[in-house]
Amino acid sequence: MNKQRIWEILEISKENDKNSKVFDYFISILIGLNVVALILETEDKLFGEYEYIFRYFEIVSVLIFSAEYLLRLWSCISVEKYQNPILGRIKYLFSPMAIIDLLAIAPFYMTFIVSDYRILRILRFLRILRITKHFKHSKTFHIITNTIYKKRSELLSSLILMFSLLLICSTGVYFAENEAQPEKFSSIPSAMWWAVATLTTVGYGDIFPITSLGKFLGSVSAIFGIGFFALPAGLLATGFSDEMKKGGFCPHCGEKLHS
Repeated sequence: MNKQRIWEILEISKENDKNSKVFDYFISILIGLNVVALILETEDKLFGEYEYIFRYFEIVSVLIFSAEYLLRLWSCISVEKYQNPILGRIKYLFSPMAIIDLLAIAPFYMTFIVSDYRILRILRFLRILRITKHFKHSKTFHIITNTIYKKRSELLSSLILMFSLLLICSTGVYFAENEAQPEKFSSIPSAMWWAVATLTTVGYGDIFPITSLGKFLGSVSAIFGIGFFALPAGLLATGFSDEMKKGGFCPHCGEKLHS
């Protein structure tokens, strides 16, 4: 099997390539199982009882991911932009997809030089980033990324507005409540937690104003939060609908529109 064919299987370059699809499904399932295993490992009793199974599964998974990584590095020169045997492979190593692949296997090999297993466990969760690689073949994913890109100016403006509102509310409630509740509203940064919970209308109830001015600011913040914090969602929904229509798809059901 030549380099080009291996690259095609690994990259899903053709819609009707069954081998590519089978490999893609296999890797996706393996990534999913790894994420499940990482979650279950946080249950100390379960991990203690089946530690050897988790360890063997980790070793097998890393061997498969490592083999895939090396095969991609070996066959990447079949692509025009990586044609140079040395410089092309170096260029591929620093591509976003290759970095994601490296992050998936690096924590395992770091166990030989790093003794703090907690740090390695956190790094292993980066393996979930590999799922994002398969989104690049998704029509919906491309529509979402196009929507975010085209609405970037409006989204940035709304984020700046939201942060300004957050800062105003947290500053106001700090001066209103600091004297009455110095342990809860000890600073503006600590008051920001209350502001976030109020503006997003979550209202955890762990911190709340008790002064008349503080209650008034809380009411105003909640009312403004309903409108302003919904802006990004509205912008994305409108942009997504427009992109679906441009692509000839119904924004409600996703089916192809008939002319």
